[in-house]
Amino acid sequence: MSALGFSLKEETILSTLTIDVLKSSEIEGEKLNYEQVRSSIARKLGIEYAGMIYSDRNVDGVVEMMLDATQNYTLPLDEERLFGWHAALFPSGRSGMHKIDSGCYRKGEMQVVSGAMGKEKVHFQAPPPGLVKDEMDALLNWINNNTKIDLVLKAAIAHFWFIIIHPFDDGNGRIARAISDMLLARSDNSPQRFYSLSGQILVERKVYYEILQKVQYSNGEITEWLNWFLNCLYQAIKSTEEILQKVLHKAEFWDKHNETILNSRQRLILNKLFDGFDGKLNSSKWAKIAKCSADTALRDIQDLIKKEILKKSESGGRSTSYEITDF
Repeated sequence: MSALGFSLKEETILSTLTIDVLKSSEIEGEKLNYEQVRSSIARKLGIEYAGMIYSDRNVDGVVEMMLDATQNYTLPLDEERLFGWHAALFPSGRSGMHKIDSGCYRKGEMQVVSGAMGKEKVHFQAPPPGLVKDEMDALLNWINNNTKIDLVLKAAIAHFWFIIIHPFDDGNGRIARAISDMLLARSDNSPQRFYSLSGQILVERKVYYEILQKVQYSNGEITEWLNWFLNCLYQAIKSTEEILQKVLHKAEFWDKHNETILNSRQRLILNKLFDGFDGKLNSSKWAKIAKCSADTALRDIQDLIKKEILKKSESGGRSTSYEITDF
């Protein structure tokens, strides 16, 4: 990574952080808007790019928590900072339709259940609310104090015990993963993120929940969890190569077309195709994204086909779609 130029490194960090925020929310069943997340991160990191959009308050909140964890990794994690993260995740004091206590520890009992009403299965019973503060004080003290434990293992252990204490009404999973990311940044001794642990956890989500459930009844013997966490991290680092390949592919394309005459609409859509376009590109999507007429969109597309930058997709379908030509 250090061999890449500044702009490429910046682009890779932006892509990685975007994936991290999206996937961490998706693990909890919440799908955030890709463009909003990317724009929010770029704005907060001072990165400018064409086509940036405004982001919702809830998107900004998740982004702020993730950036605080990874960019300010040297700062101690205290109660106030933790409450700030939780308040950022739930700016309206609601989780979906439900009102929750935001920016403070939970005041009620906490169970993780599944199944229809009357046939619920209890997967996990968290400690009663009266014990939460003492348990969290002990955990935060352990996280902040230097220990002989390797920081990667510390990231895994902190993640596990935070989930077990379940100190908040909601958002415990996302905050646990932010704590892991913070400790992994300490381990790397760098705020630059080139891999996404949450992205890999999403891939292995079923096993993630299974192993947490299994190990929580193990009287403190969590070797199996540590083993799984380390393998998950290993796979996350391996899959970074895919992100890097996309960034390099995009850079190579713009290098090749450095002197090709393109208008701002064409540049906007081409960048979106490289950054992860949702679905297939057709003329109506082009017109909507580039805020132009259908005729203008078609002229833009025909021009790119003539320049051998775009080609018609072979997949067919009811409307003609387009993709970037192999280069």
